[in-house]
Amino acid sequence: MTRYLTTEDLFDIAVELGSDVEVRDLGLLDGAAHRPAATVFGDDTYPDIHLKAAVLLESIVRGQPLTDGNERLSWASTVVFLALNGIVVTAPHDDAYDLVIAVAQGLRSPEDVAALLRDWC
Repeated sequence: MTRYLTTEDLFDIAVELGSDVEVRDLGLLDGAAHRPAATVFGDDTYPDIHLKAAVLLESIVRGQPLTDGNERLSWASTVVFLALNGIVVTAPHDDAYDLVIAVAQGLRSPEDVAALLRDWC
């Protein structure tokens, strides 16, 4: 059974990252927390754990729910989400940074992100 992060978890992760957290749009933060668990007609919209992690990352970094720190939150939340589900991410720091920036710019799809996460786990 997949374990999901809550909106409160995302806020707590942002606080742990060490900056003053100001939520710009609580609905976007809540949507990011819930998107990985989305279902359509009873079936998971995102059928595997890496794709669930990828849409979490995308929702945060593209939605920009915080006034600052969305890139940091997107990566940290992805790593925590996978860890909650027994998966350790071993991505090189520079590669992870480049990935987050590419997603923020709309240059990487969730499927691309999921493929990289599979390689890094």
